[in-house]
Amino acid sequence: MLSSGVELSVIDNERNEASRAWLLVHGLSSNARLWDGVLRRLTAEGDRVIAVDQRGHGHSRSSPNGYEMEIVADDLAELAKSLDTAQLFLVGQSWGGNVVLECSARHAGLASGVVGVDGGFIRLKDHYPEWEACWEELAPPVLEGVPLQRIEQWLAQSAADWPEEGRLGTLANFIVREDGTISPRLSRNDHFDVLAGLWRHEPADALLRTTAPVRFFVADSGDTNRRAQRRSAIDALVVQGGGRVDAVWFEGAHHDVHAQRPDDVTAALLEFASHHS
Repeated sequence: MLSSGVELSVIDNERNEASRAWLLVHGLSSNARLWDGVLRRLTAEGDRVIAVDQRGHGHSRSSPNGYEMEIVADDLAELAKSLDTAQLFLVGQSWGGNVVLECSARHAGLASGVVGVDGGFIRLKDHYPEWEACWEELAPPVLEGVPLQRIEQWLAQSAADWPEEGRLGTLANFIVREDGTISPRLSRNDHFDVLAGLWRHEPADALLRTTAPVRFFVADSGDTNRRAQRRSAIDALVVQGGGRVDAVWFEGAHHDVHAQRPDDVTAALLEFASHHS
């Protein structure tokens, strides 16, 4: 339990003797189980690995407030400081990428390196100058009461090239009710608050305050316009980082590239760590 009274659920391989640790952080409306493939592979390297359910997500309890970027970043910092390890790498996907970047910015010296997996560079105001338009466009679909079978069929089609553990991790975003229908673990109100915190976040400012090396893993689905927009934004952050920041692109990758291609993501994480050990 954190000093704030919030209790975060974690998946911990308990390699307490390892000199290197990874703290894996999921994205908005996701959960720690999406990291199962990466966690298993990093464990095989002998590393300490912890995947965390952030506030309101997975098996962590909802909070009436506390979804501002600074607060969730401090949640991670408190968890990270409880680890007794020589090296710590913070890795976050999507919203989680922005969270780990803000965590490193607010807690100098905490991380040996920071990785944003298709995240960390997200600035929603570039696309939605007004919050109301952002929520209208990005509000989650109403899935309460949808049959589990329909979700499973959707996953079989949309994530056909994923390993089974990635699809099972996605299903862990939901509570399965006795009647065979599902309920999202993240409430709509909490989703609103998390998205609002992300909309207010300025990754360029966080990057200026970060002393740790940073690498962005960028999923490239093949959409030409999206690629150009992302490359422009990320290239600006790389220049701003002055040698501490770089980016690796994953061609043909889904936004949840960590669940889709755990072999590739793990190899890239290990390569990053080898340069900052």
